[in-house]
Amino acid sequence: MAGCGLPAAPQPPSLKLPAPVTDLSATRSGNQVSLIWTMPERDTSKVVLKGKIATRVCRRGNAAQVCATVTQLELAPGADGVFNETLPRDLAAGAPRPFDYHVELITSKGRSAGLSNPATVLAGRAPAPVIGLSAEVRKEGVALHWTPGPPEPYPTVVRLERTLQTPAAKQPAPGPLAAPAEPVEQNLLVQPAAGELHGGALDRDIRFGETYVYRAVRVARLTVDGKTLDLEGPISAPVQVEALDVFPPAVPTGLAAVATPAEDGVGPSIDLSWQPDAESDVAGYAVYRREIAATGVTEGAWQRISPASPVVGPGFHDPNVQAGRSYEYGVTAIGQNGRESGRSAPAEESVPEP
Repeated sequence: MAGCGLPAAPQPPSLKLPAPVTDLSATRSGNQVSLIWTMPERDTSKVVLKGKIATRVCRRGNAAQVCATVTQLELAPGADGVFNETLPRDLAAGAPRPFDYHVELITSKGRSAGLSNPATVLAGRAPAPVIGLSAEVRKEGVALHWTPGPPEPYPTVVRLERTLQTPAAKQPAPGPLAAPAEPVEQNLLVQPAAGELHGGALDRDIRFGETYVYRAVRVARLTVDGKTLDLEGPISAPVQVEALDVFPPAVPTGLAAVATPAEDGVGPSIDLSWQPDAESDVAGYAVYRREIAATGVTEGAWQRISPASPVVGPGFHDPNVQAGRSYEYGVTAIGQNGRESGRSAPAEESVPEP
């Protein structure tokens, strides 16, 4: 049985419209706005585009307004679209408020592919720049300071941008027990206390032995349709800091001494104990002693009586004492970096006569 084919419905001729842009994004820093997007490679009929495409960049305050042309470009299919502009005076002043950028692709016959997705940024006066940024390495992290800025008419935060400068070769070797590699770039938001002009922060999330570069920018934040938008001021000059661990551990506390008299042929001794140091970089302890005269006055300088290598654990047994004598002890903590803390508060003990 032979079949007959029915003619299909006639198809309209292709308009050769480029596929509209769908990945437009925009950022504002100070009064500079940067747009990026990807040009399509095919038209709406899936045909590969040839030749450069007329591209219009426009902006508008809301969907009811006409999208005002900012610039027109000629870009190749598949190219990365980039556009930067300095905001006009009216958009760089006043309170923060949202507006949108769009990209529109136009054929050689003047047909539009339609507006791209909106890329929303905030208009308004940008926050004041962060000036006087400085960095100081402390045991607990990198302390950052800057000159407090003027009062702003809207809430602001300071964003610290930290970049790791240490070469990749110094990063930890991969392995199941290795510490994870440190991110090259990290951000920290600093929220000022109520009613205060904030001028400092402490970055505790550092690793000693690394070198960092910090920059700071003051940011106003506005929530629009459930989405948080940032209005950034100019970014500060960079400051570099080498995080060297030159800090000793904390001074030990809770030192106590207990004497044991001689008995059964075993000489007298004094046992020491103290609170263990909670810091992870403590390698051990050193024990010091000096004698107390019968008048109650200490005699001579402190002498280290523990071995050259640090004592592991918060305790020490001193068998080199004499009956009827009194002693004063002090303990220091020694870090993995070889740095030694100050001496603890002293503990006194007398050895009884047999």
